[in-house]
Amino acid sequence: MIIIVGAILGATIGAMIAKRRKGKLADVLQYAFVYALVFTLAGLFLTLIIHRASI
Repeated sequence: MIIIVGAILGATIGAMIAKRRKGKLADVLQYAFVYALVFTLAGLFLTLIIHRASI
């Protein structure tokens, strides 16, 4: 669940940053993808840390 929320949040933040910088559609899509990827990986590691700590 944390991973999905991270992906959605990252894509939203990335798109907002690209739009604020007056980027074209390709820029918005690239920022959204990269931020979603980074936030997804962060969510994955957070999930693993939480899982390992609960054992």
